[in-house]
Amino acid sequence: MTVRTRYAPSPTGFMHVGNLRTALYEYLIAKSQGGRFVLRIEDTDRERLVEGAVDVIYNTLKVAGLSHDEGPDVGGEYGPYVQSERKDMYLPYAEQLIKEGKAYRCFCTKERLEKLSEESVGGGYDGHCRDLPQEEIDRLLEEGTPYVIRQKMPREGSTTFSDAVFGDITVENTELTDQILIKSDGYPTYNFANVIDDHTMGITHVVRGCEYLSSTPKYNLLYEAFGWEIPTYVHLPLIMGKNEDGSVSKLSKRHGATGFEDLVADGYLPEAIINYIALLGWCPKSNQEIFTLQELTENFHVDEISKSPSVFDYDKLSWLNGEYLRAMSPEQFAAVAKPYFDEVFADAPYDAMKLAAILQQRTVKLTDIPGVIDFFKELPEYDKELFVNKKSKTTLENVPSILEAVFDELSALESWDAEGIKESLINLAVKLELKNGTVMWPARIAVAGKTVTPGGAVEILDILGREESLRRMKLGLEKLNA
Repeated sequence: MTVRTRYAPSPTGFMHVGNLRTALYEYLIAKSQGGRFVLRIEDTDRERLVEGAVDVIYNTLKVAGLSHDEGPDVGGEYGPYVQSERKDMYLPYAEQLIKEGKAYRCFCTKERLEKLSEESVGGGYDGHCRDLPQEEIDRLLEEGTPYVIRQKMPREGSTTFSDAVFGDITVENTELTDQILIKSDGYPTYNFANVIDDHTMGITHVVRGCEYLSSTPKYNLLYEAFGWEIPTYVHLPLIMGKNEDGSVSKLSKRHGATGFEDLVADGYLPEAIINYIALLGWCPKSNQEIFTLQELTENFHVDEISKSPSVFDYDKLSWLNGEYLRAMSPEQFAAVAKPYFDEVFADAPYDAMKLAAILQQRTVKLTDIPGVIDFFKELPEYDKELFVNKKSKTTLENVPSILEAVFDELSALESWDAEGIKESLINLAVKLELKNGTVMWPARIAVAGKTVTPGGAVEILDILGREESLRRMKLGLEKLNA
């Protein structure tokens, strides 16, 4: 039997990391067993539809590398793959259950149901229309009375189902109310449409969040009512976020970026996000933490999914992102960093490879780049106290003469490149009988205007070029001598 999983999002907004993890695990379950990964758009909740949300789904899956084998955009033998385009197929299935005595038409008014909800301890439906005489049903239909179709749920015993993560779970049938299958507008409910679609599309594994565990008996009773094979259920643990007081709660926007597009905009690489999300609930037997999508496919096993909630750790994601950035070739890093270089330099020329050389080993998030290199575009205002450094043994007394010597030495430099600048400054330190750091520190402060920079004095001088470097050193001397 071919393993078939489906990702069935509702186009109601952005792609939350919980939704993306579900899609990823469904992809991995299918691909690790040579199966097929299906995309189905569930858009029957018309009131919650958000314009452009379908495009977000397509774009996220594409950028994340989760290619679906079947779906609205690629087709397949089980289409259509948009739920609203399948709306005519659900009613016949519900009517089949009515004929078999497993479902019934409920004519209860909205007012009666609201009153029942207020008066009932459990808030469930009381089965008022469950055993209406056929003559009464015919009369109400003839009068055009609105109705829904409900499933007759068992009132005794219990329903047990098996989940690949949580094991066997038993629910007393007295806790189940007669669920609605078809609403009064003719559209199916979420649960009913899910079961019909999954069966008719040959879905073998249903993967979803553990918040749906309580609904699973309702799904199973539908499968049993039709005499269909029940799929394998894989319920995933919650993803939590850290609160300021140290506690955790379900991940939400108050914890930071929680959408895939937001995380990418925050400077994280798509492949790093996917790698990290895979680890939120999956515990591989090895100690390996960095996986390509292909390696995830080769190593993923359902029995390694944890029951316990996982905590979304932005520091861990940042570490992982930094590892991905450092593993790139210099050319690859320069390419992904280019938009952030452009943010600083705009139309001004710059050497991307030289910037990449000083940034790649130090960058954790791409969005950090502009704030780190902004001094290259414009020398910031700084206090002359920055020239003082205990470790480098620089003081306001000795720095003016050192910086002046640096200025004179570099002014006479014939070839302005990193190698020539370094040799010149080291020779100057020897001539002045000073440590290299005593010469380098004032040079770097004068041209950068800050104590923390990517790269040292040599790299910064090389990138700035002769004219701008000497101009900034002159300004530094003026500041020191003022």
